[in-house]
Amino acid sequence: MVEQYISIRPDEPIWVQYIDYFISLLSFDLGTSFFYNRSVSAIYAEALPWTLFIMGVALIISLAISIALGAFLAYHEGTKIDYFLSTFSVTMNSIPYYIMGVFLLVIFAYTYGLFPSGNRTSMGIEAGFTLEYFIDVLWHAALPILSVVLTAFGGRALRMRGNAIRVLGEDYLQVARLRGLKSGRIRTQYVARNAVLPIYTSIMIQIGFMLGGSIILEQIFRYPGVGYFFFRSISSRDYPLMMGGFLIITFAVIIAVTIADMTYGLIDPRASTGGDSHEAY
Repeated sequence: MVEQYISIRPDEPIWVQYIDYFISLLSFDLGTSFFYNRSVSAIYAEALPWTLFIMGVALIISLAISIALGAFLAYHEGTKIDYFLSTFSVTMNSIPYYIMGVFLLVIFAYTYGLFPSGNRTSMGIEAGFTLEYFIDVLWHAALPILSVVLTAFGGRALRMRGNAIRVLGEDYLQVARLRGLKSGRIRTQYVARNAVLPIYTSIMIQIGFMLGGSIILEQIFRYPGVGYFFFRSISSRDYPLMMGGFLIITFAVIIAVTIADMTYGLIDPRASTGGDSHEAY
């Protein structure tokens, strides 16, 4: 039974079991789930695109809001709107995403019934490239995405604000103004680009942690993604499914960090030149 479910032979020496396990991993054989009686690879292969969808959309929206808001606050440093929006960003950033998720679920799903309280799509709707299916998918994903966006944009917006304020005081920005460059070009290609660079690595690492961060979120919204099945594996002691979840999350973080390390020099030329140049554009 053990050999059938986790692809190892318990009567063999440990090193043989270890080799057997890695050979099965190389062939994407993660064993069979005790609870669902299905291949672990098949379960996560079906769930992974949905988790990447909600967490990817949430990351893109929160990143766009934080970059725009941070740059706006830097240009209005010290004003009333700067104090108000900075305080609002700190407040939203201090709320855990699962608390926001429960709040949104109670208000918009159970109280007013504006959004569904679970599942990826409605019962009976056929999957396909149709507008009805696309809208239904977005309708079910709206609250999980919103809970992440509302609690994630504040911290990055404040970091973007600090970076932009630092960039605004650089000498090369004064040179750009003396050269007569348009203010729009200075804001986008000089201020925004150089201010975003310090948070690039943190963004890539957060991409890797997206799958791990979805565990509680998908359980709250009963959204069948990687986190949902991983949480179920823990509660039902489904060890093959649990090990598969750990491996997926671990590899996602390793891949994201590796990509960040390999591409940072391309994004910021100062990293490749040892910081000799103070201007990235």
